[in-house]
Amino acid sequence: MLSILEVKRKLPKEFIENLYQNYTPLVVDKILSGLSGERSTTIRVNTIKYTIQELMKYCKEKNIKFERVLWYKDALEIKNLKEKQIQELDIYQKGYIYLQSLSSMIPPLALNPQKGEKILDLTAAPGSKTTQMAAMMENQGYIIANELDKIRCERLKYNVEKQGAKIVEVINQRGERLGNQYKEFFDKVLLDAPCSGEGRFLANQAKTYRDWSPKTVRELSKLQKKLFKSAYESLKPKGIMVYSTCTLNTEENEQVIQWAIDNLNIKIIDINIQLKDKLPITSEGVDNQIQKSLKILPSKTQEGFFVAKLEKI
Repeated sequence: MLSILEVKRKLPKEFIENLYQNYTPLVVDKILSGLSGERSTTIRVNTIKYTIQELMKYCKEKNIKFERVLWYKDALEIKNLKEKQIQELDIYQKGYIYLQSLSSMIPPLALNPQKGEKILDLTAAPGSKTTQMAAMMENQGYIIANELDKIRCERLKYNVEKQGAKIVEVINQRGERLGNQYKEFFDKVLLDAPCSGEGRFLANQAKTYRDWSPKTVRELSKLQKKLFKSAYESLKPKGIMVYSTCTLNTEENEQVIQWAIDNLNIKIIDINIQLKDKLPITSEGVDNQIQKSLKILPSKTQEGFFVAKLEKI
């Protein structure tokens, strides 16, 4: 694990400067510490095919050490296996479990899809959240999972089939156009937006931050607003939407939500998930309601993430 000084030397200079503009030095140290080393292996049980009790029994029989996740009954942190070793297990190959970061499990929990509902997952690959929602709905209802990139779309289809998520229809379209195509059709929409991925940076893996730049952040912010408008248009009145990113800057998070409040008929509502490792929401120049969003601190067990829950008025 790298020291905070080493992390500062490795990560992009402007990224570090942005952190200091938005957070206190103490909070920046916590963030950089969370980006300094490898993360734990975490899995979610696929309740379409398996139960958490069966999974824990299997782990005990195979001498796989684990810890339960306090805020999500279907997730485990694995203590003595890496992802590659998990992928060799028969329960992984049969689609009984899914390798997924803990933070990535939060947006579906916030959206809380119910049996029989119509759900849109606007930018869905590789399918972690799509298959989680299908399991939460007990495979009853309808999910459209959209992905623009053809190769990623094939991966999404593969994961959906492997997990037995029969209520999912996978489509390969531009997310910005779906609002027009499915006007006020969905009960709930998940927009896990394409983002600059700052919450997933690992200082000792240059590939995680090589493509980052302030220009990329600005371009992504524009795209996120277009996708948000499309998600909003596809939502029924009084429908619920969750917007999430795995990044830490305000331009792709708080400012996108502020833009939505200013330009669309939508309000922020509470997320009832109790997490310990949270970051302060940047309140400068934004509506106080945005404090209801969640900003998750990157740490050994989870990636940095932003999650906001909204209702169409």
